[in-house]
Amino acid sequence: MGILFVLISIIYVSLIGALLYGWKKIAQFSIKNIPTKTGFSIIIPYRNEAENLPLLFNSLLKLKYPASLFEILLVNDASRDASRELCEAFKQKNPQLKVSLLENLRITGSPKKDAITTAIKNAAFDYIITTDADCEVPELWLQSFNEKIEETGAQLIAGPVMFSTYVFPSKSLRQEKGMKYFRAFQEMDLLSLQAAGAGGFGLQKAFICNGANLCYSKGAFLEVGGFLGNGEISSGDDVFLLQKFVQHKLKTVFLKSREAIVLTKPEPDLSALISQRIRWAAKTPAYTSWFAKTTGLTVLLMNFSLITGCVLAFLEIVTYTPVLIAFLFKFLADLLLLYAAAKFFKRKDVLRHYFWSSLVYPFFSTGVAILSMFKKYDWKGREFKR
Repeated sequence: MGILFVLISIIYVSLIGALLYGWKKIAQFSIKNIPTKTGFSIIIPYRNEAENLPLLFNSLLKLKYPASLFEILLVNDASRDASRELCEAFKQKNPQLKVSLLENLRITGSPKKDAITTAIKNAAFDYIITTDADCEVPELWLQSFNEKIEETGAQLIAGPVMFSTYVFPSKSLRQEKGMKYFRAFQEMDLLSLQAAGAGGFGLQKAFICNGANLCYSKGAFLEVGGFLGNGEISSGDDVFLLQKFVQHKLKTVFLKSREAIVLTKPEPDLSALISQRIRWAAKTPAYTSWFAKTTGLTVLLMNFSLITGCVLAFLEIVTYTPVLIAFLFKFLADLLLLYAAAKFFKRKDVLRHYFWSSLVYPFFSTGVAILSMFKKYDWKGREFKR
């Protein structure tokens, strides 16, 4: 039994080492201010985002890119708050921008995929770029994608995403302290996902990306059949599309540029975080990438084996030694990957929370994996089955 724990940890460390190698293999990209050529259709689906849209709109107004070379398509997905009115006001107040207000045409079990498809049918430019309504985009966002496209000719470019400095309002000092730890836990989780996802690109085995910062050719989207084949899976507009591009041997790259980092908000509470992770985990059985499936299975086995090992050691069925060795292997491997990502995003200070997070994460990850097999989840006020 002890040998099994060590074997799983060796496989896990090898995987993390490969992803770290892939991350480091991608050169950091800096803008060279080459002429603007690429036209972008910015697609933003939204549902009940009245609280977040003003920040997004403010960031869009700061974009340093010719207004003639981009458009903004805002797709309303049956919002019940003032989101639609805010979008109308944004369009009226900014006639210098080409803003289209669209209503989502629901045809599948995935509202977001339907919204993106609806927008693409109305898109005027060759490249689609998506973000979420609760995000903020950087000033040189479009310029950085323009230069990456000119440099590589890629048909899909994934960009970096990190949390903003948004602080959720609290009523007491204890709540503020709790949110600090909760945010740090989420941030390290996101850092690991960013590094692992980019590492896959570096290894030429791209398997995950984030739709909050994703750009792709409209022609290539139509060539691969868009979201056809996974429309009944509520999420995955980013991952499934990426895996289709890879299957069709279309060029995909990761834009490792600080100038392209899109900011988003962390989840406000544990219930929302668990629901989000269940939604993410629920789509993994439908992955077409063997590398994605292998990675997910390896991570699950590593975390589950640590929990199992602790229980067996407590019951004196096995000794603590192999469990501690397995934990140490995982601890060091994860730290190296997290440090590389934290350095790029300039968030090294969050690593002071790494030790306690490394103790909590196996329970959190395994629990989410188990719940995703049975539990429904809420997303934007709707309930979805696995």
